[in-house]
Amino acid sequence: MTSLYDKNFPHMSPVWSRIFPIEAERAEGSYIYATDGRKYLDFTCGIGVTNTGHCHPKVVEAIRQQAGLFIHAQANIVIHQPMLQMIEELRTIVHPSIDGFFFSNSGAEAVEGAVKLARSATGRQAVIVFTGSFHGRTAQTMMLTTSKTGYKGNAQYLPGGVYVAPFPYAYKLGLSEESASQYALDALDELLISQIAPHDVAAILIEPVLGEGGYVVPPAAFLKSLRELCDRTGILLIFDEVQSGFGRTGKWFAQEHFGVVPDIMTAAKGIASGLPLSAVFSRLDLMKKWPTGSHGGTYGGNAVAMAAGVATIRAMKEEKMLENANARGLQLQTGLRKLQEEYPQIGDVRGLGLMIGSEFEVDGSYKKAKTLVKKTLHAAEERGLLLLSCGTYDSTIRWIPPLNVTEAQVNDALAIFGEALAAG
Repeated sequence: MTSLYDKNFPHMSPVWSRIFPIEAERAEGSYIYATDGRKYLDFTCGIGVTNTGHCHPKVVEAIRQQAGLFIHAQANIVIHQPMLQMIEELRTIVHPSIDGFFFSNSGAEAVEGAVKLARSATGRQAVIVFTGSFHGRTAQTMMLTTSKTGYKGNAQYLPGGVYVAPFPYAYKLGLSEESASQYALDALDELLISQIAPHDVAAILIEPVLGEGGYVVPPAAFLKSLRELCDRTGILLIFDEVQSGFGRTGKWFAQEHFGVVPDIMTAAKGIASGLPLSAVFSRLDLMKKWPTGSHGGTYGGNAVAMAAGVATIRAMKEEKMLENANARGLQLQTGLRKLQEEYPQIGDVRGLGLMIGSEFEVDGSYKKAKTLVKKTLHAAEERGLLLLSCGTYDSTIRWIPPLNVTEAQVNDALAIFGEALAAG
């Protein structure tokens, strides 16, 4: 008999890349269970989404209860309670100056909204982004994305007004963090003299920890200098926390590591444990410069997704998942550095909390590491561990387990990874 997979998979659009040939039946905590009976330790989290683990019981119960009360209520028409509860919870975890909230469905939508807000609030049009950035695949966010040309496909005629400055990627530049920061700041200063004047720039948009571009933590001095530049020039600072937010780095938001508060920020992925929800957070005085009716969305702030978001925040607080993310992140980085001593193909280990990258190199070059990284990922998958790559050259393996991953599970993952490295 032809399986459901064999019968229907060929009809899935091939625009979806396929990393592993796994047909999933169910998932729980840190594990995915396949229809063939295999069990996988999932250190991908659906690309940093299931921060509370798969099917966290408190999130599942909140979804069940809300589905029986109100599935959809459009925010222009009625305000449902989960949205108000979500705002209340968010106000306990964002900086006090962030007191305006707008909700949509995906990270790309949130970034589109953030840029639209910045342009509306400033009356300016240009946006500055950084090399290695990933902000989405919609028309505007493709133009803001620089990590890979493949994310744009053949869509080269995109919205303009976007300028690209270097990200302070110390390992790739072969510089110290201090020197990388100064190099990037000097290049940004030159851009503002040679290509676009500050008075024409609406926003500087940056990931406070580079995501798809390689899981790179910038020097704190760099982000602080961006804040000072924006304050001097009236440019708005936007932090894209779609991947780095909601406890992923061991704090609610990565910005907290640097002591820098943006004017506008975006969130998605870990916000609702897997349900489609994203957000633009900002100061309310800026939100009031966004003309009523100029932005919106039918499904933004869906009642069931909001209930999942409320349950997600509460579960993370009650179960001290941020504290666990820091402890397990230290354990994971320590283990990876021990493996680095044995396997010199690991050129760098870096990260915050449970947003960790291990960058590979071959013959001293990260540009040659893609094949080895791919081989290592599949060797790990064959042994029951799921990991992903990232970076412009796919030279980095990213580690994004659930924030409630256990010490034993991290040890299991390191053991499997060691076997995968040995197999290479």
